[in-house]
Amino acid sequence: MTRTNSPRNSVSSWFRGIRRRGPSAAALVLYCCLPAIPALAQPILPQDDPEDERRLGLWLDQALFVGLWAKTSLEFEFHQRFDEGGTNLFEYFFQGGLGFRPRPWLLVIPSYRYQRYHGDPYTPHEHRLLLNLTFSRTQGRLRPILRTLTEGRFPANRVASARIRFRPGIEYILPLRMKRQPVVVVNNEFFIVLGHNSFAAGSDFTQNRFQAGVRIPITEFVSVRPYYMRQWVHLPTGWDGNGVFGLSLGLRF
Repeated sequence: MTRTNSPRNSVSSWFRGIRRRGPSAAALVLYCCLPAIPALAQPILPQDDPEDERRLGLWLDQALFVGLWAKTSLEFEFHQRFDEGGTNLFEYFFQGGLGFRPRPWLLVIPSYRYQRYHGDPYTPHEHRLLLNLTFSRTQGRLRPILRTLTEGRFPANRVASARIRFRPGIEYILPLRMKRQPVVVVNNEFFIVLGHNSFAAGSDFTQNRFQAGVRIPITEFVSVRPYYMRQWVHLPTGWDGNGVFGLSLGLRF
């Protein structure tokens, strides 16, 4: 009998190839897919982006990092976001991928996100393909960081689109007499849509997020980071700003 490859075998072979070839293969796969994204659907009536914050917000997230091999890790995140003064859960999402460190100063994470917009009757969910390239270099207590995040967005009932996010930032280890010293984290993120937008916006430059917080190590494996973020969204009618209080929990093994 001739053996045929099942879809399961094909998917398994694809993931094994990604693991063997590392970040170069992951980057090639995602970047090859992104130029075709705007052609996957036809545009329909304009709608504001359901991920945009309304009034004062509360954002919570839990991140899990598990080392698999010397330069490879499993990265998983769960986010919950509340708006209207922190009283309304308007979105939540799960995100997972593999992190590769081909160089000490470079982190490459291809990943997938499933996002739910709670209570939105027009766009209840969204799929995303993500490619995170993070560049960093430690200089004493300072650590400059530049993160670029390329997103392929596939929202329900909407045209697909591509977006790139630039987030320059800096981390500073506080000189306190503690076994585990807190770290000040400050960054500013810019959102730019490449080509057609899935949602209505004032321009291709759709968002700006400034964030400042402190990462506090609790144990060798656990840390928390309270922060405040100011978010500006470019709506068709102009720029709109909102404040967000956030709390991040990090687990690293």
